[in-house]
Amino acid sequence: MKILIAEDDDISRKIIRTIVSRLGACDTVVDGAEAVEAFELAWEDGQPYDLILLDIMMPDVDGQEALKQIRQIERQMGIRGKQEVKVIMLTALDDPRSVVEAYYRGGANAYLVKPIDTEKLKAELKKLNLLPAGHEPQGMK
Repeated sequence: MKILIAEDDDISRKIIRTIVSRLGACDTVVDGAEAVEAFELAWEDGQPYDLILLDIMMPDVDGQEALKQIRQIERQMGIRGKQEVKVIMLTALDDPRSVVEAYYRGGANAYLVKPIDTEKLKAELKKLNLLPAGHEPQGMK
């Protein structure tokens, strides 16, 4: 699995990377503009991301806007449905308005509140068919 982590906080980025790096190759960026650029470059290289963990509150381009741009790029490329990259939005705020924005307007697949709980992340990955039932990489138990 190929994973992109878009998180502006150094400590959060390192913790998330530690958790998900056992699942596959991880790239990290610090804002939404870099996330969109990394997403495009991955497709150009023929190695698209399977999962993007996208913080909502970031400088320059926030996670909500980055997600909208990513989904727009996918539409332009004819990528739809199951072919779309799976996106889990991350935030320190448990704000219902952000949830609505992420799911219904942005096209997020899941939403987690930080600090990231490994069990909740595993549950979301299983729902997204990114972590087969009974398969738990070492260190994610």
